[in-house]
Amino acid sequence: MRSRLAIFGGGGHLVLLVLACALVVKGVQASGDPARAAQAAASQLETATIALQQAEGARDRVAALTETIRAYEAGLAAMRDGLRRVAQRESQLAAQLKARENDVADLLGVLQTIETSPPPVLMLHPAGPLGAARSAMTLAEVTPALQSRATALRRDLEEVQTLRLLQQSAANTLQDGLNGVQDARVQLSAAIADRTDLPRRFTQDPVRTAILISSTETLSGFASGLAEIAEGEIATTDADVSTLRGALPLPVEGLVLRGYGDKDAAGIARPGWLVAARPRALVASPTAATIRYQGPLLDLGNVVILEPQSDTLFVLSGLAEVYGAAGEVIPAGTPVGLMGGKNPEIGTILSLSGEGAGTDRTETLYIEVRMDNSPVDPETWFRTDKDGN
Repeated sequence: MRSRLAIFGGGGHLVLLVLACALVVKGVQASGDPARAAQAAASQLETATIALQQAEGARDRVAALTETIRAYEAGLAAMRDGLRRVAQRESQLAAQLKARENDVADLLGVLQTIETSPPPVLMLHPAGPLGAARSAMTLAEVTPALQSRATALRRDLEEVQTLRLLQQSAANTLQDGLNGVQDARVQLSAAIADRTDLPRRFTQDPVRTAILISSTETLSGFASGLAEIAEGEIATTDADVSTLRGALPLPVEGLVLRGYGDKDAAGIARPGWLVAARPRALVASPTAATIRYQGPLLDLGNVVILEPQSDTLFVLSGLAEVYGAAGEVIPAGTPVGLMGGKNPEIGTILSLSGEGAGTDRTETLYIEVRMDNSPVDPETWFRTDKDGN
């Protein structure tokens, strides 16, 4: 058990750094988004740790490791957001200081003259005592303003220095988090392979499946022939998730790039959604469902076809790895695969921290919903959040 719990070490440091980033940057204090996200990730990670300790079988370990990966993904996303805001604040301060270079030079010159002039010289004035008195009164009024400007300048310079130190220390913390989530993914794959206690509606016949794949040229044709890949009869189901229509979460944390029927750069329109996700992101079933098929299909790459209720299919394509087996009935939130790509290097993440949101979502998941073997707009089933789900 110690080897499993060791993966959680980086997560706590990650959350603390995100909180530090959020508290240091002035603009973040008002919204608090990275801080709240980091706190939620920390709580989720703690809950997953306890669940993993208490797990008694592969099915329990799958659930606990799934929550672990989600907590890591949430924490890393919050950290990227915090670093992005840190970089923006640093750029803002640098631009302000650059624009005030001449004023700063004049200010420093005046302050140095005041501080280095001996007291007798300060009291002399060509107009005599009256002029000296007037000069002293003027100086008394100007000096606090000069001192205030000097204090503001010092505060800005100190803030820039603090922000740069935060960015430098982020590299080690990011590496801890990336290592932790990678370890969790490896353990999740092993736990899914060990899982044997899920109910099954049918057993897949590999020969029939190969024949169906080779004889069909469209997703519609393959979907209409799914019943042919089973050995024997497929058990009926009375599952009904129609009350969840419009409220289901996306299978992967991401942003919708193209909507239902939108054309891509080549002018091809597909009856589904294209969702941008981060490399190696976890893809999970949005509801309880039967896995009707998983594996390569046509030109869609690795595909998982889920049946949440009779005559309704969720088609997910573009995965690098797929989990589970055809015929299994899985609970909501069960992992069905991972997105492709590689985790970016630390330097790449830090260099992207100053960019806008979404620049690190380099992988795409295609989602198609079919009812009575005809595609329908996924919006009738899934909800999306403007900030990236």
